[in-house]
Amino acid sequence: MKKTHLFKDLLALTLFGLAFIGTSANAAAIKNPIAIFAGLDKITGTITTFEINVNQTKRFGSLNITPRVCYSRPLTEEPKTTAFLEIDENRLDGTRQRIFTGWMLAQSPGLNALEHPVYDIWLTGCRNPNAPKDPADTLPPLDDNKKKPAAN
Repeated sequence: MKKTHLFKDLLALTLFGLAFIGTSANAAAIKNPIAIFAGLDKITGTITTFEINVNQTKRFGSLNITPRVCYSRPLTEEPKTTAFLEIDENRLDGTRQRIFTGWMLAQSPGLNALEHPVYDIWLTGCRNPNAPKDPADTLPPLDDNKKKPAAN
């Protein structure tokens, strides 16, 4: 009788351990050369989508936005898109003031988006124009005009 208890305990521990081994491995983050953002001008109510190359600066209103890295995950993984940014505000006296340095998360835009009195900026994605295409994008379109066999 003791052997069956021992066997059941070992089986339960093994299954418990295997459950954690299977879920702990994640694919490495993919470094992308382009970060994609959305920006809201609160004065005009206009939302603009724009792309910025990593380590280059783009102006949005009075803000200078510089992404330093933009990471995404493979298509087979849960989406986790992150970017490390530096955002400076151009002042009326000609100076610049750093107003944001940190990570933005595309899946949680309200968590780390820039909230400014005039502008909101949030990360929407990353892009690599040189990345291999998704196989689903390369399939030929379905041709609905082909003749179908006649039903008897």
